[in-house]
Amino acid sequence: MSIAAVFVNVLLFLLLAPLFEGVMRRVTARVQSRQGPPIVQPYYDLLKLLGKDRINSARNWAFKLAPPAAFASILAVVALAPFGSKLNALGARVDAITIVYLLTLGGVSVLLGALASRNTFAAIGASREMVTMVMVEPVLAMTLILGAVRTGSLGLGQAVFSTASLGYSLATAVMLAAYLLALQAFVAKQPFDIAEAEIEVLEGPFIEYSGPDYGLFRYYMMMKQMFYAWLFVAVFLPFLRTGSYAGDILTQLAGTFVVFVLIALVGSTNPRLRIDQAVKIYAVLILVALGAVGLAVAGV
Repeated sequence: MSIAAVFVNVLLFLLLAPLFEGVMRRVTARVQSRQGPPIVQPYYDLLKLLGKDRINSARNWAFKLAPPAAFASILAVVALAPFGSKLNALGARVDAITIVYLLTLGGVSVLLGALASRNTFAAIGASREMVTMVMVEPVLAMTLILGAVRTGSLGLGQAVFSTASLGYSLATAVMLAAYLLALQAFVAKQPFDIAEAEIEVLEGPFIEYSGPDYGLFRYYMMMKQMFYAWLFVAVFLPFLRTGSYAGDILTQLAGTFVVFVLIALVGSTNPRLRIDQAVKIYAVLILVALGAVGLAVAGV
């Protein structure tokens, strides 16, 4: 069962990540008084992109390597995740820092592809992506570190399920607020979709990509969104646990659905921030997350 759980993780994320993206698009359209695309539209988009010819416009190895590297990184993350409130055979062999490394690898792959494309808009998008990664990813790291401090272990299960095992604390409440405020930046949705900014930098890091390579990047982004939404549910909403593996998967998916609706509502009702405005918010989020870790160290 422990080995099978790895495949369950990967299959569920592969199958459902585009569906949740479709839910966000539909909610956004309804808020803006539009009919919007069908919920299954992201599946059609991915199939269309993956069926096109591959074009290496930059003609270098880094440009070709970036999309599969990013996609492989998020596949590794979801394979390790304790989805359904249970560590699988792979997750039991790693610690929380591994997840941070793998997520960072995905971001670095996006930067590598953008810089290798030698496109001015891609370079601008890459610089914005780098700022976001440097200033927002620490919030994720400190979320897991908070669990490690409370349980006294960097094990992935202990870091993710610290609230489930020890209950809520002031430190947990502060970190919940920091993570919730950072969620839009984690998933690169308005008002923090600064790196892609369709009107300003024309999809930024991805402007030179098309066909299967762009499809892999879009799939990577969809799965990354689902992971961050799931992690919020797993870490901060332990009361959704049912005690059974299948039941926990269903309740976590339901919670993830609600988080996606929230992301869509926030994104559709807030204008994009300037990079200088976003940096100020990022700095505040880091300080709040650091404060939560400090409270956990103090046992509060």
